[in-house]
Formats: sequence, C-alpha cells, structure tokens
Amino acid sequence: MPKTPLHPSPPPLEANDVAIVGGGTVLWFVAFLALLPFRGTLADHGHGNWPWICLAGAGLGLIGLWYCRARRDAIARSRAAGAGAAERSAGERSTGDNGADPAARD
Repeated sequence: MPKTPLHPSPPPLEANDVAIVGGGTVLWFVAFLALLPFRGTLADHGHGNWPWICLAGAGLGLIGLWYCRARRDAIARSRAAGAGAAERSAGERSTGDNGADPAARD
C-alpha cells in the first residue's frame, strides 16, 4: 500500500479568546439568573444544585478571562520585543561596521 506524503502542519489559528471566554461567562451567569427563581422546584425534583453549577461556571469564566487577558498581553509584549530586536539588528547591519571598534576604522 503506498504511503500518503506528509504535508506540513498549518499555522495555528488566531482567535479572540477574551471574547469567546467572556461570552461563555456571560451565558453561565444568565443561566444562573434564569434558574434562580426556580430553586424550590429544582430542589423538589433533585436538581437543586443546578443554579450553583451555573454560578461556578461564571466564576471559573472570570478566572479564564483573567488568564486569557494575561496571555494576550504577554503575546503582544513578546511580539513587540521581537520586532524591536529585529529592528536593532537591522540597524546594526546597515551601518556596515560589523561590530568593529570605531577607533580601528580609520
């Protein structure tokens, strides 16, 4: 059986993680508020913990928001530092001194 040629992996997709996690957090909190008036009925049918599960989801979503924002900011800082280093090294190459002592250029 012939082997299928390997293809390089595609680059990772960029997504707005903060918006995605924020939307999920809002949905969990809305579900908590929607279930809150029915606590008694839910408890009678053995589902009294559902509102608290929704509240826990909203709380974990807030932690996720904090993490996603910190990650986004760290990626932006890393890209800015990488771009700054590339500009500095390009500037050093354009002077033509190749790191030589300025006094030795005469």
